[in-house]
Amino acid sequence: MAYSPVVLGIDFGGTKIATAVCDLAGNKLASAVVDSLGELGARASFDHGVQTARELLAQVATDAGGVAPTLEAVGVATFGIPFEDRVELAPAIDGWDALPLGRELRAAFPGTHIRTATDAKAAAHAEARWGSLAGADPGVYLNLGTGLAAAVVTNGQVLQGSSGAAGEIGYFLRQRSDVGLPAGQRMLLEDMVSGQGLRRRASTAEVELTAADVFAASGSAGNIKLEALVEDFVNELAFHVVNIAILVNPARIAVGGGMTRSWDRIGPTLAQALRAAVPYPPELVLAHFPQEAPLLGAVALAVDAISNNIATIAQSNGHYSANPTNNAPTRPPGNLPAGVPEATSHSG
Repeated sequence: MAYSPVVLGIDFGGTKIATAVCDLAGNKLASAVVDSLGELGARASFDHGVQTARELLAQVATDAGGVAPTLEAVGVATFGIPFEDRVELAPAIDGWDALPLGRELRAAFPGTHIRTATDAKAAAHAEARWGSLAGADPGVYLNLGTGLAAAVVTNGQVLQGSSGAAGEIGYFLRQRSDVGLPAGQRMLLEDMVSGQGLRRRASTAEVELTAADVFAASGSAGNIKLEALVEDFVNELAFHVVNIAILVNPARIAVGGGMTRSWDRIGPTLAQALRAAVPYPPELVLAHFPQEAPLLGAVALAVDAISNNIATIAQSNGHYSANPTNNAPTRPPGNLPAGVPEATSHSG
């Protein structure tokens, strides 16, 4: 059976790259997760992601009896804010900020529609379409992983901001003495409240701990230092999540990212803080796709690129339809594309 046409989703992360080839409804035909090779720099990491994507397309062709699929669109999620000629606010991989991401993607996949977004905004897009933020207006997606970011969803759309930087809460001020200081002269919130920040604070010259190690060990007897680190981490996170909730007045906050594996330690404190301090407390839930949302968001961006192109063509021909025949519909929870995992349990 020939799978044609198809879309490609790529999630460029600081430690891993996730890729997926899907049909126009978002059904997954092939996927892979590989190391980012970030220690080798931006060029090596980008090329590794592109090569992985090409191998997936070849795999789909093999599965279809040798018939190569027609790649119509590519959606890409990345840490940092992507532009045609650069990626701003992207320190995770050396040289990524100078990578002309848009141009490189067009050169790697000529003739296709290209759409890019920050990883948190792509994740929010997936959660709004298929996951925990479906029907929540407004909703907030909180990405709690190696880094820290958020995204606001209203009327089903992810708020971009005037420079594409809406939701970059990792740059939040932490104390009054931070006022007037540029980012390079103060401790950023992301440096304290993120997987990377927690790992840095907990590790010593003799012992290297991951964020998961810290949370696991903090619950053991005798680990007073780690327990204090975790308590400080969760309380500072709660402080800022409460302020976000007061500002946005969301119906629901969905939390995703690798650190949700420690949700039993994080969730209760966030929920209690929201109930105590927010005039109209939102529902607090785990993201439907706690680990895979940026990739699924990238796929959704690619699907939307095709749908929007069809709508534009129809309109130019005098046959505009708000929902063209080939437009992939927004899918409510419980009606997800094939290959998309079922929901995790929610905590409120």
